[in-house]
Amino acid sequence: MTLKQLEAFYWAATCINFDVAAQRVHLSPSSLSKRISELETSLNKKLFDRSGHKATLTDDGVALLPGAHKLLEEAEKLRALNSENIGLSGVCKFGMGELSAMTWMPTFVNNVQAKHPALQMEVQANVGGALELQVERGELDFIVVAGPSSKSTLVSDPIGYMQFVWVCPFTDKDSSRLTSSEYFKAKRLITLPALSGANRALDKWLLANKLIPNERMFCNSWGGIAGLIAGNTGFGYFPEAWALELEKKQVLKVLREWPPIEPNLYTFEWRRDDTRPLIGEMLRFAKASISFSAPAGFN
Repeated sequence: MTLKQLEAFYWAATCINFDVAAQRVHLSPSSLSKRISELETSLNKKLFDRSGHKATLTDDGVALLPGAHKLLEEAEKLRALNSENIGLSGVCKFGMGELSAMTWMPTFVNNVQAKHPALQMEVQANVGGALELQVERGELDFIVVAGPSSKSTLVSDPIGYMQFVWVCPFTDKDSSRLTSSEYFKAKRLITLPALSGANRALDKWLLANKLIPNERMFCNSWGGIAGLIAGNTGFGYFPEAWALELEKKQVLKVLREWPPIEPNLYTFEWRRDDTRPLIGEMLRFAKASISFSAPAGFN
């Protein structure tokens, strides 16, 4: 029994499938399967039932899992103690919402690669709910989303806030004569899809102000939302720094008279069982890099 065999077993047992597990340990699926078979031979126990469409843990596999995790955790601690000056390497796959991807992600990636040039960074931009599922399945190492997560399998560490403001078409005249309650009844609200963590701030605001949208339209892109609002399709909430820049260009108008939206907390999330030094290092860089100022193209 070797540490590499236990590593292959652990990720195969906790990821959505063997292909994802193989990516986590930088092996081909066949090499991963070979290591697991070698471990089964050395233990003289069958750890996975491969008779179905998807391999599932046997009772022996379930029994081995806590011990394997503990040994891998101790190995990571020893590795960290003896390699403080050695940079990270391999592939780091992470996810961010569109706001982060369009603002501070380049700074984050550049800062990481300046310290760890051998580490390959791969990013996916999506809504928070979809990204949480991917990190839970082992497809991503970590994510940065509006949080915190409600999933017990994930850890959420606060790293910053985003301030939203209400906006409408720049030429809209009803906003100056209607109250927020009247406006909600007369106009269409345009927001990100329900799975977006950014909607948490909206939900709190609606509850506090006892408002229910008369009509609601979903769009999965902030750029798309800006275009829809500018085209008189409806109104919505928008990142403050972006909204102010678009107001200068007479694209959107900020509704300053409305009650303010509570700042939205953003968190760095990872799997609770993932104790690799990579996670702590990426969290440190995320906290130092986060900023939601308007993208260069908005200025």
